[in-house]
Parts: sequence; C-alpha cells; structure tokens
Amino acid sequence: MKRSLLNGSLTLAVSSLVIVGAGVTASAAPATSPEPKAPSSRALQDAADQIAANPHAVRAGAQDEFQAANVQVDPDGTRHVHFNRTYQGLPVRGGDVIVHSTPGGRLDSTTLTLEAPLTLSVTPSVTDRQAIAKGVKLFRGTKGDTTATLKVDATGSTPKLVWEVTVNGVGPDQSPSHFHVLVDAQTGDTGASWDTFSAFLHERAQRKTAAPAAASAAAQPGAALAAATASGTGKGYQVGNVTVSTTQNSTTSYTLKDPARGNGETRDAQNKTVANDSPPAGWGVALNDTDNVWGNNALTDRATVAVDAHYGIQATWDFYKNVLGRNGIKNDGVGARSFVHYGTNYENAGWDDDSFSMIYGDGAVGSKPFTEIDVAGHEMSHGVTAATAGLVYSGDAGGLNEATSDIMGTMVEFNANNPVDAPDYLIGEKIDINGNGTPLRWMDDPSKDGSSAKCWSTGTAGLDPHFSSGVGNHFFYLLAAGSGQSQWGNSPTCNSSTVTGIGNDASAKIWYRALSTYMTSNTNYPGARTATIKAAKDLYGASSTQCATVEKAWSAVSVAPTATTCGGSTEPPTPSGNLLLNPGFESGATSWASTSGVVTKDAGQLPRTGSYYAWLNGYGSAHTDTLAQTVTVPATATAPKLSFWIKIVTGETGTTAYDTLKVQVVDGTTATNLATYSNADATSGYVQRTLDLSAFQGKTVTIKFTGTEDSSLKTSFVIDDTAVTAG
Repeated sequence: MKRSLLNGSLTLAVSSLVIVGAGVTASAAPATSPEPKAPSSRALQDAADQIAANPHAVRAGAQDEFQAANVQVDPDGTRHVHFNRTYQGLPVRGGDVIVHSTPGGRLDSTTLTLEAPLTLSVTPSVTDRQAIAKGVKLFRGTKGDTTATLKVDATGSTPKLVWEVTVNGVGPDQSPSHFHVLVDAQTGDTGASWDTFSAFLHERAQRKTAAPAAASAAAQPGAALAAATASGTGKGYQVGNVTVSTTQNSTTSYTLKDPARGNGETRDAQNKTVANDSPPAGWGVALNDTDNVWGNNALTDRATVAVDAHYGIQATWDFYKNVLGRNGIKNDGVGARSFVHYGTNYENAGWDDDSFSMIYGDGAVGSKPFTEIDVAGHEMSHGVTAATAGLVYSGDAGGLNEATSDIMGTMVEFNANNPVDAPDYLIGEKIDINGNGTPLRWMDDPSKDGSSAKCWSTGTAGLDPHFSSGVGNHFFYLLAAGSGQSQWGNSPTCNSSTVTGIGNDASAKIWYRALSTYMTSNTNYPGARTATIKAAKDLYGASSTQCATVEKAWSAVSVAPTATTCGGSTEPPTPSGNLLLNPGFESGATSWASTSGVVTKDAGQLPRTGSYYAWLNGYGSAHTDTLAQTVTVPATATAPKLSFWIKIVTGETGTTAYDTLKVQVVDGTTATNLATYSNADATSGYVQRTLDLSAFQGKTVTIKFTGTEDSSLKTSFVIDDTAVTAG
C-alpha cells in the first residue's frame, strides 16, 4: 500500500455533533474502540484519522485543529465529512475542508479553498476595544451589545489576523441586525462587512416610505400546546385558499403551529421590532383560533398574512423533504418560526439564523405584504446554506449564497404549484416592490433589473451579493429551462451558445448536492462549476446529458472550464496544440493504458493542477508500473516535443539509482529511451521536463512511462499535465 512520505504533528479535535441524515448525536471515539460503529460515526472517525495521517491533503500545519461540522454518508457508503479549522486556537474564516472517502474509509479527495498551510503571527497590534471602535463607526441604526473575536481571515489572497467585530441591534429600516466587520488586527484597517440577518431586499430596493402602523387587533395569549395535528382552512392574501397544518389544543382551540413539520410556528410580532439581539423564545404572540379557519383573504384580518407565512413554512419543508430528502432546515427535524406584522410598515422580510426565525413586513403604504411563497423559500434556504456549505456573505461566495436562496425559493414555488401564485422564474413578483408589476429579480436575464450580473468576471466578487447572485441565477435558469425564448422568459447566453435545459428536478438536485457535499465557505464561481459537475457525475454519471449540460450552462455565463470535467465532454481544458487526450488525467484513466491505480486522485500525493494525476510506484517493494498513450506526430511538425511535470519523492539516500522511471517512445516493436529518472533525481516539488520527438515526425507511436522499484525503500514518480506539441 502506498503511504505518504510527508510527516507532521497535527491535533484533531472532533467535538460532538448532530450527524446529518441520521438524526442522532455522536462523537469520534478512539480508533481502537472495540464497539461497533454506525456508518456516520465510523465515517467521522476515519476522516479524523485521514487528516492526521495526511495533513498536506488539507493544507494543515502542526498548529491547526479541526472540528467536525457535519457528516454525510451516501447510500453506497461514500463519506463526506465537513470540518471547520482553527489555527493556534483561532477560528479560520475560509479554512474549512470537506474530506471525501470511499465506502471502505480510504481517503479519496478533499475540498477546500486554502492554498497553503497557514504561517502568520497571531499576536495582535490592535486591541479588541480599538477594533470595536472602528467597527461601530460603520454600523447604522440602534446599537445593542458589541463583541470582538480574534480570527484568521483566509478568504483573500493572503491570510490575515483580524478582529471580527459583531454589532447587534436594529437597523435604520427596522431590521434586526447582527452586523459583522473585519478589522485588521495589525493595521486597524477595516475590511469586509456583512449582516448575518439575511434581508430579502437589498438596501437600495427599499422605498423607505414608512407611515404610521395600522391599528392592531387585540392579541390573545398563547395556550399550552399539545402535539395534535389538525387541518385548518387558510384564506391568505398572497396564496389564496389553502389547507394549513395546525395544532389542536382542545375541541375549540387551535394554534398556528405545525406538529407534522417540526412544530414550525407562525406568530404575530404586533408591529414591534426586535429591541436588541435575536427574538427570545416567547417573542410576539401565538396565533390562536376557535374554528380552525384563518384569515379572510384581505388585510382587514391579521391572520390573513399569517396564512401566507404558515403556508410558506409548509411549502419549504415539503420541498426539501420530498424532493431533496432533507428533514428540515438543519436536517434535524426541527421547524422554524415566522413572525408576521413585523415593525411599522416594514418593507422587507428576512431570515435570522441566530434565532432560527423569519420575519415578514407588511410593506410600505401602497406596497404589499412580503409573505410570498418564493420569499419564504428564499429566506429559509439561507438557513440551509448556513447549515451546509456555510457560504460567507462576501465575494463570489456571497453571490452564491444569495443565488442558492433565489434558486431554492423558486423551486419551492414550483413544487407548491399554487394556482394563485403560479410558478415562474421571477423573484418577488407578487410584492410589486417597484409599483409597476415587475419583480425584484429575473432569473432568465438577471441584467433586466439594471444592477445584477448575468455573466461572470473577476469583478463580480466586488458586487453586493444580491447582484452577484445573478450569475448563479442565470446558470440555473439555463440548466433547467435552457436558452432563448420559452414560456418562462427569454434567456441570452454570454458566449452565443445554445443550451437545452434538463428540467427543474435534476437541476435542483444537482445544485443541492453541490451545496451540501462539495461547496465550502469560500467557494467562488469557478469552484461552483467544479462542485456542480461533481454533483452531476455522482447523480447521473460522467457521460450523462445532465453533466454535459452543467458544463454548457456554466460556459454560457462565462465561467470557463476548470480542471474538473464530466469526462467524454467536448469541453475539457486542453493546452493549445496538445495532441494527447486527457493530458491532465481529469477524466480518470480515459485515453491512457496504465497499471491499475496509477491514474488517481488519492490524497497521498497532490496533483499539480486539478484533482487527478499519475502516481507510479511508491510501494517500497519490488514493483513495476506503466502509463502509456498512442499519438500521431504530424509529418509537418517543425519541432515536436513531449513535455510533462514530474515530482520524485523517495526514501532512498545517496546517488545510486535504485528505483527508476524510463520515458520511452515505442514505434512498432522498437522502444527508444528518451530519458531515465531515478531516486537520485528527487525533487522538492513538480518540475517540468521537455523531450525532443523530432525523430518520430509522421509516425504513430506510443508514449510510455515505466517505473521500476526495487525491494526496499520506496520512490514515487508523480506525473501531471502532459503534452505532445507539434512545435
């Protein structure tokens, strides 16, 4: 068995956690424990052992620690364990990693955005008080409690020591606020800022025309609830006449609380705002009724918009459970709370992950309440994102965060298929925020709102996440509905291509698996392309139409091909003029003849680029590995060459060639040796080698690598990014 030659001291702290998909609490046990383990518990322990044995695979140093965030075990036993990272005891923003393992527990690959082990001082020059003073200056609204936490910010090109200042309070638009700002702990400069209260409308979309609140109906105190499910009749404003699941307390008493969906509850905020932090458990008042008939389809009854919100809880829960197999927002069977009639003519809605709740405003005078189906799905999907990838709310990751909510909110709307709010790819169209019947956002062509990006560029990361989300929205629309004119809209492409959609079901499943299995907190748009291709391959196969369409849809929004491809696709990135097929091994062993296991993405070594590479030898015993591909060298070639990148890692010492790699050209039965490398040529990393092929112009030959290892002390010959060029 091949083993890493890299050694390192690493502490792996795995705390207790809720196992995703299992609904039980488990913590990693010693590897020597004789007790049988559940699949999730075994996966957690194996992943912990793999990080400790292969720190280079997660770019870890001796001062890194990892805490498990969630565990996913696929039906075939494949494991995916998401870890958060600390460095010298400090949380690392953007340092999380997903460890992917085979059903047998062997390390398969890792997903992360950190490019190298962290090496920085954690002694701040700026105090927490100084940082707070900086951060508070950027906060607008009524300030509550404020804290500063020392962290490492690894979301940029250079990791920095920062104070993450958090200001809790109420924003100037009445929204609850958990305002975060990064302050450089060495220079005092302020950096990224965001609010973990996820507002539906970005600030510029709000009309800010608040007027006195309408008279509030007398609120009834909540009764003690029994877990008896009843079917109520709802007469909503945005959703029309619907069935709502309620709690029956007695023969004449019902509460707008859903025992069938984790006790998700809708409450009346009584036109109040949150005075300081998150709403406490008893905030607002319970909505009770004697005949289990709620609302009157008009705003004269305060229960009318409560019907909308409660139906939104149901529709979101049912979509995630029935379509994606997720049991509630955190996959733990617990329902969320919704608060209607929040604030005075509050013109917004939002999700507060701190309190695990939603708020809905009644809208400004002349506007409409924000209790639309896709708004509910959008906001609660922010909770799903927080519980899975944890996408930060800045840069491309912020856009992907918002796009996920638009995408899933739209899918909730399609799944509900409510005739009063007919499904479409418009965001917030029934709110009429613009006063002219237009929606807040269009998915077919996000640029229609005048601010959102429909094509990706390196500048997209600098946009407000509500606008950079346009790239993800456009991609999803093309993936599901296709390009050009349809009943849903008229979608252009950024590369003048034509895309045929694969439908909502496959598209939603691909996006969700990418989010929950392959995206980390700092994933950017190229990373999302990689994640969705991997998800499509998992769900539908590498040669599937679904996977090929994922590639086409990303290219159609200007997210160029990455090293990860479907395999067999027409889009793999190939060096200009390269005559070799699959030159970087990203389609596995396709087009190559090799000894079993040579073409791999095993984390025991690292590829130069992409995920796959060729690993010859490294056993420490007598062994021969081969790797070969047939190619035709044009007769018109001016200076044909073979080039490749090679890393040689050895346990041998001295200058004697015990283990060798021969690079040959086989012409018929004649093998010509171009070069021989050995343990004596060990390298500290990848080195490019270029060899002359002029003698083989006009011939079809086989390029062959042969690695031969003696009976002791291993040598690994690691090859990536090969090319045959005509000159």
